[in-house]
Amino acid sequence: MLRLILMFSSLIILLMSPTMYAAEKTTATATVLEESGEARRAKALLAKAIDYYKENKGRALAAFSRSGEFINGDLYVYVLGMNGHMLASGGSSAALIGRDVSSMLDATGKSFFREMIDTAKGPGTGTVEYRWHNRADGKVERKVTYFQKVDDRIIAVGFFIPRASSEQANSLLEQAVRAVEENPLDAFVAFNDLNGKFVQDDLYVFVVDLKDIRFRAHGASPRLVGTYALDLRDPTGKPIIKKMIAIVKTKGRGSLDYKWRNPVTDKIESKHTSLRKVNNYLVGVGYYIR
Repeated sequence: MLRLILMFSSLIILLMSPTMYAAEKTTATATVLEESGEARRAKALLAKAIDYYKENKGRALAAFSRSGEFINGDLYVYVLGMNGHMLASGGSSAALIGRDVSSMLDATGKSFFREMIDTAKGPGTGTVEYRWHNRADGKVERKVTYFQKVDDRIIAVGFFIPRASSEQANSLLEQAVRAVEENPLDAFVAFNDLNGKFVQDDLYVFVVDLKDIRFRAHGASPRLVGTYALDLRDPTGKPIIKKMIAIVKTKGRGSLDYKWRNPVTDKIESKHTSLRKVNNYLVGVGYYIR
């Protein structure tokens, strides 16, 4: 009987864990977004668009669809009808004006317009995250859109978030450390899985074995796994792995700034990486500085 109770308890934990992880991740992401400058800009533009729509009604759709005060850098306003038709857009979705987009999917298969419509039928306001083509760099990236229902229309403003925050990087590092402590070999497999939870856009985990100084995992460049790491340098010539090893061997943890390719933007950018020594392994996660 005791064995059955333990098995049942374990099953409940296994079933709950993914949901709990997703909830924690969503909450952390939402908090970071609320504090970002892009989020504040998007909210301000949305509020401005809502006020203008309430005062001008019919003229508002035309104003939202042309160059002018409702385009702020890479931010723009778009409007959906509750029937799923795109009514206005000052950005790339202008090509969809007049079309029913309610069944349109993003790059991951998410029906994000339908999610917006369903939310608008209830609370009337909300946030949706999806993948969209960023014309600035020609890549499909994460996009967050704030929206609000006014009359029978949904007014929305979204912004791209190709770069993770320091909070997200540190959270992923803590998860990686626990995984290595529990089972290093399983952890390395998970870190190298490009479709797994340890690869999150421009965030990923890398691990160097401190015994033979070889990569055991690298979420962005699998080709590095098994290679000798000590001679690796950034584009400026900085011997980054050599410096990282010196840091963790001396202090057990630390951080390093250097230049590295962002896998999302495919550009060389400034990166801040936090480091931990876990048994005989160097574990690192970094984020790209805006």
